[in-house]
Amino acid sequence: MSRVTIIYCHPYTKSFNHAVLESVIANMNGSSTTFELLDLHADQFQPYYDAEELRLFHTGETHDPLVRRYLAALQHCDGLIIITPIWWNGIPGMLKGFIDKVMKEGEGLSHTVTKTGIHGCLTNLKHAYVLTTSTSPTAYYRFLLGNGIRRIFINKTLKQIGVRRGTWINLGGISSSSTQKRLRHLERIRTMRFKF
Repeated sequence: MSRVTIIYCHPYTKSFNHAVLESVIANMNGSSTTFELLDLHADQFQPYYDAEELRLFHTGETHDPLVRRYLAALQHCDGLIIITPIWWNGIPGMLKGFIDKVMKEGEGLSHTVTKTGIHGCLTNLKHAYVLTTSTSPTAYYRFLLGNGIRRIFINKTLKQIGVRRGTWINLGGISSSSTQKRLRHLERIRTMRFKF
């Protein structure tokens, strides 16, 4: 039985991203996969360093109990599902802050740093699915903006912490999309086979 951590990054419960979250949960409940939900906004996660948190950074310690809980969730699962909008051509500040604060340097944490670069410790994370929505069309991000979600966030950032494979699924043109298109997307998420 697979265990998955869902990282949800949207503040509005009536958003389409929340509908995506509900579809993911319905999918997980209909499979043999167990999951833990990290709802960054509902948890009131503080996505920035204060002076004490930054002082502790190189020790691998934290004074934020959510950081401890979030890192433990990542250490004890087989994969990730990240649900987030694309804002201003990248991930929101809340999700960036999650990466900044939760990814702790040190053996047995999220990564180590050596002369040859960053080496991920979260190799238990076999696969990450990044489920996004965007105002601009998906092709715009892929072909005109350099494919940053895949090229930087998935293939660099997530890979550096140990994630082995990543899949990006985006519903572009969300503001002008039809009800039918949105429902088809939600059904795709609800019925797809996540592989961890």
